[in-house]
Amino acid sequence: MGKLDNKVAVISGAARGQGRSHAVNLAAEGASIIALDICADLEGNTYPLARPEDLEETVALVEKHGVRAHPVIVDVRERTAVWDAVAAGVQALGRLDVVVANAGIAAMGSGQTMRSWSDTIDTDLVGVFNVIQASLPYLGPGASIIATGSLAAQLGSSTKQGPGGSAYSLAKQVVAHYVNDLAVQLAKQSIRVNAVHPTNVNTDMLHNEGMYRVFRPDLPSPTRAEAEAAFPAMQAMPVPYIEPQDVSDLVVFLASESSRYITGSQLRVDAGGFVKAKTWKPA
Repeated sequence: MGKLDNKVAVISGAARGQGRSHAVNLAAEGASIIALDICADLEGNTYPLARPEDLEETVALVEKHGVRAHPVIVDVRERTAVWDAVAAGVQALGRLDVVVANAGIAAMGSGQTMRSWSDTIDTDLVGVFNVIQASLPYLGPGASIIATGSLAAQLGSSTKQGPGGSAYSLAKQVVAHYVNDLAVQLAKQSIRVNAVHPTNVNTDMLHNEGMYRVFRPDLPSPTRAEAEAAFPAMQAMPVPYIEPQDVSDLVVFLASESSRYITGSQLRVDAGGFVKAKTWKPA
């Protein structure tokens, strides 16, 4: 018996990274998966994104757990396309119980332009709106909505990292506010809405030249090893980053009945990054 037997979850950014991990872990608990991903690069982003074969691999990993998968290549920035994708997934799998609005980019380092700002806002913020809003007509009591935020949302605005970095920080802050207010609106329907806020995660979003430059501005072309020497500065615990699995464990909990009275929460998986950076203040 799984925690999510006979449930259906939609996950954006499912082709790799955190999204793939969430899809596989929810599938392991019995959920069938509507897997969304753009599977193409964005002009304003500064590192390669997933490809169709990555999404195919996610589907294979999901189906190994004896559940169904419905993949859709779709750009979360496009409202009508997302609504159509979610509708097609619900028609194929019969229902919808869990929403994981996870797709995101972080355009950092050299090569940023104002297109980096637009693509980041449209993916990390508008994309979250689109996936969740498209899902609402199909959700009933007991459903769970989970948005991927970031430790950046908890630490405040950052305008020092160029248009992509600034847009990332803003988008994640607004997602946190959106989750808070939407949770109030859906509480009477017994639909939960929560955000998870990871620190550095061991994915392609972290492991790219642009991000390495953020952590090692003292070097012209930092290597992964040189950047990893600086990664622990983000956390209170002595680790450079967390794994996608660490976030997925929380996502599974929030998707399941184990969290049936948890809503409107901003839950950090940050190895102490927030408490290290922020002084505690009484309410």
